[in-house]
Amino acid sequence: MAEENNGETGKQTTRQSASQGKGGIGETLKTIVYAVLIAIFVRTFAYEPFTIPSGSMLPTLLVGDYLFVSKFTYGYSRHSLPFSPGLFDGRIPAGEPERGDVVVFKLPRDGKTDYIKRVIGLPGDRVQVVEGRLYINDQLVEREAVGEVKTAGGFVRATEYVETLPGGRKHLIWEESDRDSLDNTQVYVVPDGHFFAMGDNRDSSQDSRVLRAVGYVPMENIVGRAEVLFFSLQEDSSILAVWDWPESIRWGRIFDGIE
Repeated sequence: MAEENNGETGKQTTRQSASQGKGGIGETLKTIVYAVLIAIFVRTFAYEPFTIPSGSMLPTLLVGDYLFVSKFTYGYSRHSLPFSPGLFDGRIPAGEPERGDVVVFKLPRDGKTDYIKRVIGLPGDRVQVVEGRLYINDQLVEREAVGEVKTAGGFVRATEYVETLPGGRKHLIWEESDRDSLDNTQVYVVPDGHFFAMGDNRDSSQDSRVLRAVGYVPMENIVGRAEVLFFSLQEDSSILAVWDWPESIRWGRIFDGIE
């Protein structure tokens, strides 16, 4: 009798262990599904990560910077959503960037390629570059030289300036010279519902000054405002080479705000 009871008890224990195992796997899968759904929600409606592939926004943003872009700052457009579905036009709720904001937008000519630049001109503004100097609404934008940027060989690469936009926003720019191909432009009149964008690395940026390539950017094409750096690697480093991170991470840039 005792042996039969022991056998029955063993069977019950086995069934309980199997049930507990199945329950544990189920809870784990449920947790993973919830985490994925939360990540999709945050990426779609709150913050989306981007990486910087080129030097057009030097010295503000470096190649190898990883940043979060706020999706809700200016309201949502179809380009705020994954794959830019044509569900609606305009922005909901309506919102516009401020002069000096660093924004990610979809390239107007294809509606797919992500660009990151600084908002220089707002609807109705007149923008022009004359001998390397920026004019907004026929007023010269102030800039003050703060130093020289040199190559590893000691050659002067560019001059670094603090530029002060109308309204008082300040940011750094680089100018290699004041005689580059984009240092003398036509007068651009920003259409209603658009903005004019420029890179901070003025002589190495394809931006709104090149009408056939970028031109005036529709407000609808804004993905969001660049907010904060969450990671940064040296330009020649791979994010997959985890063993190199202690030396390749730019520790001083992590969690820096973007001005």
